[in-house]
Amino acid sequence: MRKQFNKIEGNIGEIMAINYLKDKKYKILETNYRNNLGEVDIIAMQKRAVVFIEVKARQTLAFGRPSEAVNFEKQRKIRNVAMLYLIQNNLTESETRFDVIEVIGNEEVNHIENAF
Repeated sequence: MRKQFNKIEGNIGEIMAINYLKDKKYKILETNYRNNLGEVDIIAMQKRAVVFIEVKARQTLAFGRPSEAVNFEKQRKIRNVAMLYLIQNNLTESETRFDVIEVIGNEEVNHIENAF
């Protein structure tokens, strides 16, 4: 039951993050992008930069900030997925950035640019 709730909470968080990014004039390239190395929640363009975004949603801060869950191992996995994406899409010369978007409750969105 808890796993289903976490998935629903994550989906709501991703929708809120996508809406936030669109309001900020980001162009969404991919959502829930997967390859054989893993997954990235959102891939977007901002000006000339390809931005790989991890979304973390929590109802409260009782167990810490959502971004704290993006540990070194998760960062490594996202970087590897991103590299393969850039190669497959002939974007290896593009500026890249790794961001985290925290969604807290149903209203607070915190965008951390260059998170790692």
